[in-house]
Amino acid sequence: MKKNIGLLLLILAAACSNVSAQVYLKKEPLAHTYSIVARDEKTGDMAVAVQSHWFSVGTLVPWVEAGVGVVATQSFVNKSYGPQALSMLRKGYTPQQALDSLLKIDSSREMRQVAILDIKGNIAVHTGSKCIQVAKHIKGRNFSVQSNMMLGDSVCEYMKKAFELSHQLPFVERILLALEAAEAAGGDIRGMQSAALLVVPGRIMLPWDKTLVDLRVDDAKKPLEELRRLYTMQLAYDHMNSGDLAYEKMNNLNLAPEKQDITEAMNEYNAAMQLFPDNLEMQFWTAVTLCNNKQLAKALPMFKKIFVRDKKWKELFRRLQPVGMINISKEDMQKVLAL
Repeated sequence: MKKNIGLLLLILAAACSNVSAQVYLKKEPLAHTYSIVARDEKTGDMAVAVQSHWFSVGTLVPWVEAGVGVVATQSFVNKSYGPQALSMLRKGYTPQQALDSLLKIDSSREMRQVAILDIKGNIAVHTGSKCIQVAKHIKGRNFSVQSNMMLGDSVCEYMKKAFELSHQLPFVERILLALEAAEAAGGDIRGMQSAALLVVPGRIMLPWDKTLVDLRVDDAKKPLEELRRLYTMQLAYDHMNSGDLAYEKMNNLNLAPEKQDITEAMNEYNAAMQLFPDNLEMQFWTAVTLCNNKQLAKALPMFKKIFVRDKKWKELFRRLQPVGMINISKEDMQKVLAL
């Protein structure tokens, strides 16, 4: 986060505070908010992210489908816009054709704000004339930012700059910076409450691989901070999973102990622990891997620190041997349990 403060400072400008009141319909969820839909030109991944002063905005605004597209439907939300737009994209409609079809049959179209993006980066956006001010949208190359009921009139401009100026950073980091820039510009006039981030591949995937990121903060004083924390946690566990796969791959080679190399696995585990150095789960399984690879001397100090902080991990270690998840001698087992 610290390394990105400079970027945010570069794009900050004074925010306007003129707000015009509007009448709303009580039957519509009031997800007045700011959001971004975007496509990663390098990978084809697509994302939608949102923040609002409304409980559980992630259940209302963002809609995604791998290999199809993403949708943000907000302001006076008609949730059906999400699945209907994705269905039309799946059938070959362009985002503009899908949006036009939805607006044509919606008598409350002027109260809607909708953004649709497809796998090619094509975008269609609508901001109705009766969306609560400040309301606007800006389309860019492979992205669109949109907002309504904002405190000032520069939220979309801040989001656009943050996303464009961070082109050298990872895709999700750029998305998070755009949200943080919106808040720096004044954000929702009511404040913050919830946020969501979804990322899907640009190609059709098997059901268990179709979502890359699916994070929600339903109710928090600082939802963007929590959203970033959760994403950092996901990155850490992605490293842990990669470490497990690397160890499994090496183990399946049935090499003699002196020929086994767990360097790749340990690099992944260490990357995870650097992101969350106090996470006992990551430390524990790293130590277990060291044990199984005849590196007890390196594992013992790790186990000792873990057991001091929470003795239940020692009991878990004891339970690994009966199910074949720890492969060490009785003598070495006692060395660990004696800590």
